[in-house]
Order: sequence, then C-alpha cells, then structure tokens
Amino acid sequence: MDLDFTDDQSALRDTLRTFFEKESSTAAVRAAEPLGFDAALWRKVVDLGLAAIAVPEHLGGGGAGFVELAIAAECLGQSLAPAPLIEAAVANDLIASLSDAGSSSSGERDARLESLTARAVAGELLATLALRPATGDLARLVPAGAVADLVAVLRGDELLLLRQPDRGPAAPSGAVHNLGALPLADCPIDTEHALVLARGPAAVRAYRRALSRWELLTGAALFGLGSKALDIGVDYVMQRKAFGVLIGTFQTIQHRLADNVIALDGARLLAYEAAWAQDENLPTADTSATMAFLFAAETAFKTASEVLHFHGGYGYTLEYDIQLYFRRAKAWSLVAGDSRAAYAQLAHRVFGAAPTPTPAERAG
Repeated sequence: MDLDFTDDQSALRDTLRTFFEKESSTAAVRAAEPLGFDAALWRKVVDLGLAAIAVPEHLGGGGAGFVELAIAAECLGQSLAPAPLIEAAVANDLIASLSDAGSSSSGERDARLESLTARAVAGELLATLALRPATGDLARLVPAGAVADLVAVLRGDELLLLRQPDRGPAAPSGAVHNLGALPLADCPIDTEHALVLARGPAAVRAYRRALSRWELLTGAALFGLGSKALDIGVDYVMQRKAFGVLIGTFQTIQHRLADNVIALDGARLLAYEAAWAQDENLPTADTSATMAFLFAAETAFKTASEVLHFHGGYGYTLEYDIQLYFRRAKAWSLVAGDSRAAYAQLAHRVFGAAPTPTPAERAG
C-alpha cells in the first residue's frame, strides 16, 4: 500500500484547495444558511466534473477513483463548502453501476432509467442517497434530500430511485431544520413512480457498498474540517494574550494541540487507506470505511471543540468562524445516526461480537 499522491493527485488537491478557498469563503458559508446549499457553487462543482469523477468513462463519468474523490472531499471539508458533493458522487456511482449492470444482464435498457442516469452523471439532476432504509413510505433525514432531484433508498429488499418534485425558489418542503445547516429532508416514497434499481441480496449489497463509500468520503471531509479548525486554533492562540503572555505558550494548550495533530494524521491515514481499499476492491474495504468515518468524526469534533474553548466565550459567538466548524463537526457525523451503535456493529463485523441492542430494541 502506497498512500503517497501521484503527481496528478497532488495537482488535483492544489487545484481544489484553491477553488474551494475562493468559492466557499466563510462569508459564503454563512450566506448559505440555514438550508446549507449554494446553488451557484454547486453548478461550479458540477462543471468541474467532481460529482461524476468516479463514474466509469463509458457511462459518461471521469473514470477516476475514490482516492481522487477523497481528495475532493477533504478540500470541501476544509472550506465547509455548502454543496452536496459526497452524496451526489456516491449516488451517481451507485445509479450508473446498477443501470449498466441491469442493461448488460437483461440485454434490454429501461429508457427512463437510462435517461435519469445520464442526466444525473451530466449534472443536470442532483442525486443523493438515503442513509437509512425506508420506514413505511418515507425516507427519513436524507442528506441533501431538501435539494435533490433523485433519491436512492432501500425499501425492504428493493433499491428504489425516487424522482423528487421540482424545487421552487422558496425553502423546499420537507426540509428538516438542524444546527449543522445541512439540507436534510424527509422524502416520501411514491411506489407507483419509483424505479427499481435492484432487488433481493444484490440490492442490499449495492446499498451497503454505497453506504461505506459515503462513510469514507465523509471521513475525508471530516479530516479536512478538523485540520482547518486546528489551523484556526493555532492562529488564535498565537495572537490572544492572557496575563500578559500569549496563551499559545501555556503547556496545556500546547499539549492539546499536539494531540490533535497526531489524531488528525491518523484520521487522514485511515480515510485514504479506505479510499485505496475501495479502488482495489479489497474484502476489507467496507470495514475500513467505517473505521475511517468513526475515527474522523471523533477526532474532528474533539479538535473543533477544544479550539472553540481556546477562544473562551468568543468561540460561541456567531462572529467567530470556529463555531461554523464546531457545529458541522457534530452534525456531519450525526446524519449517520448514533456512533455507539456504529461502533457496536463494527465490533460485530471485525470480532464477531454480538452488537449491543439499542434502547428501543431492549424495550421491544
């Protein structure tokens, strides 16, 4: 395993850092609240081909891999870009692969599915993935569900593609208010108009693989978020004085910053190892993705939280940028649910230990 970037990957990282720094300033992030979506920025992201970078070339994508997508996610996280790149990239890859597999196996093509897939890959439609199987006729708390045109959701043993109603200029219906300023929404399922992407074990496998790819990319984004929060913290403690000296000279602050640097290095390693495992189609790819996500979520929140406390009471005020990172460090990971349940499921997968039942399961 060699996680050093190639020359092309290094150039991509430099280009995207410059792009997001310019197009997603903290002023732009604030302006996109409370919905958390900047349509103009999203159009520029689409024009760069980022949402389809991992889709094979013969399906209209960039033909790159998940390492390249992880680079894009890291740069997005550093700038808190209000654009659902991760959800769209994962959904595009899922829809395109299943559409292609279905047409290849049956020898026939579903014209409607083919059209929707082509438009999603081209960026004409915004696709997303529901992170939880549907409950009845509703997909709950879908990331980017408030702005997406297409939603891939597992319902029973069927993987469905929902066509969302056209969005107007007002705040979309179904949007769920949240302190992380994410375009979450509860999306109803109209089975009469939904397209079936896959059924049975194949549908479940494809859905779980898409979830793991969302995890690794979100882990990369959380690493980017944490690294930028750390930069904000270092800059602040080297300017702020207490008792006549810079607070950056206090040992307790120095030690915490050093611990955060080491933890963030680990988060980066896990994220890119998970991306490499996906590209190599290793049997450990899904487990690596979950590990990367959980550790990055924990590390990013700890870093942002400690940097916020280094600011004292200022850190909680809307004028300071660190609160933007603090809120998203918590919200981005919570979209996937309770981390304790995820850790229990991870232990079950790795060691074969029985997962700890949730309170609802114990009560039921």
